[in-house]
Amino acid sequence: MLSNELVIKSTPHEIDIALLREGRLIELHKEKQDNSYAVGDIYLGKVKKLVPGLNAAFVDVGYEKDAFLHYHDLGPQVRSLNKYVKRTMAGKQARWMLSEFNLESDINKDGTIEDVLQVGQNLIVQVSKEPISTKGPRISTEISIAGRYLVLVPFSDRISVSQRVKLPEEKSRLRRLLKSIKPKGFGVIIRTVAEGKKVADLDSDLTQLLEKWHKLFGILKKAKPPQKVLGELGRASAILRDVLNDSFQQVHVEDKALYDEVKAYLTSIAPEKNKLIKHYSEASPIFEKFNVEKQIKSSFGRTVSMKRGAYLVIEHTEALHVIDVNSGYRTNNTESQEANALKINLLAAEEVARQLRLRDMGGIIVVDFIDLNLAENRKALYEALVGFMKDDRAKHKILPPSRFGLIEITRQRVRPEVNIKTAETCPTCNGSGEVEASVLIVDQIEDRLEVVFKDLQVNKPTLCVHPILYAFITKGPISVRMKWFLKYKKWLNVRPNNSYHLLQYTFFTKNDDEITF
Repeated sequence: MLSNELVIKSTPHEIDIALLREGRLIELHKEKQDNSYAVGDIYLGKVKKLVPGLNAAFVDVGYEKDAFLHYHDLGPQVRSLNKYVKRTMAGKQARWMLSEFNLESDINKDGTIEDVLQVGQNLIVQVSKEPISTKGPRISTEISIAGRYLVLVPFSDRISVSQRVKLPEEKSRLRRLLKSIKPKGFGVIIRTVAEGKKVADLDSDLTQLLEKWHKLFGILKKAKPPQKVLGELGRASAILRDVLNDSFQQVHVEDKALYDEVKAYLTSIAPEKNKLIKHYSEASPIFEKFNVEKQIKSSFGRTVSMKRGAYLVIEHTEALHVIDVNSGYRTNNTESQEANALKINLLAAEEVARQLRLRDMGGIIVVDFIDLNLAENRKALYEALVGFMKDDRAKHKILPPSRFGLIEITRQRVRPEVNIKTAETCPTCNGSGEVEASVLIVDQIEDRLEVVFKDLQVNKPTLCVHPILYAFITKGPISVRMKWFLKYKKWLNVRPNNSYHLLQYTFFTKNDDEITF
């Protein structure tokens, strides 16, 4: 089984989470520290506008743009949910459990939004798609609360099992176990990772999910719209919940507070695995240590290189994404053109599957593979792509090659696409086209260093610079750093960082807090 590692970098405004498989970057998530309107968050909103032509409503959840709610996203038991919300906010719903709650009839699946909602109505909704571009979040009233092994669905009694659990006897066993412990009024979806688990594990997970519903009930009694009433886990914990398995070797976390949070969560869901969490405290940046920074720079450009000269060209339009496969100079003179094309296509299929996850690309994706003449080769390519994408947690559908040799993919889009700028402004001219006196950079650093040592009285500061500048400052019989030591009688730590441009530099305290001037 391939080994996985999670590497988590924290900044004051953002958390970057890298999922590595055998040291290779396969997923990159960026989470803002405020993390509002994330998929799974539950809000108490207020209906602002009904749009019969769209059979939808716009709901105020506190975002600058009203959230969009389509009739098909209401869920069959929305009347029961609305009744529960109304009674709870009015103080008439004494119990948070649903065993004695009288459910309303299901709504008509072909009905209209005006039959169910009215302007000014308070409504419990869940974010199903984060705000993207100029659009507000997309929401649903079909509430679900995800756990490690189960997903809790209030106002339902249905027990469903993940389609990825293949053995009929295992499906029957899981249904039987849940039927024996599930309270009335709550449905459950049994996740793939529950396969082979004992009733004690499932019962513990169910208890935690019911406690979250209890918490929502307590907040709802005093809530005023728009207000978040139950938040999804942080992205780091959510990834652990969804992908943690026996292949995980280590989880490296840079920030101490985040380390404590992730370790506490892992202890609650899988105490036998809490030794996997490691607090990273080395001097070099965590993404540098695990070669993540370099992989990010090489993976997010318009052109993505593969082995022996083959490469992908990735273009984005308003309607879809287009990926073109090119052989470059990868050929084997001992094999036929068809055999060479198949090898390149199989290599490209693996990289396409990785790129979709890495960039979190959604919507319609068209891949133009190199033409294959034989039907069995086209089938092999299609099956290989399906296999490479089987671990992709986003819902997706892949069509067989068309008559033109194109493979079309649809992939669920729930978050903004990860977009990393790989082109840098020229550090010398700063994009102006005019060269500044860049040779004076060391003098500029020394001016700042004098402030750090004399005015700010910083003890054991660290200077972070590009590796070339690092070598210039630290190397030689009498280095620039040694001259500074002789001048100020204080030692300066210097640290290289590949993500910096040539003339970029930053001073830090011994606690790694940035020094601003």
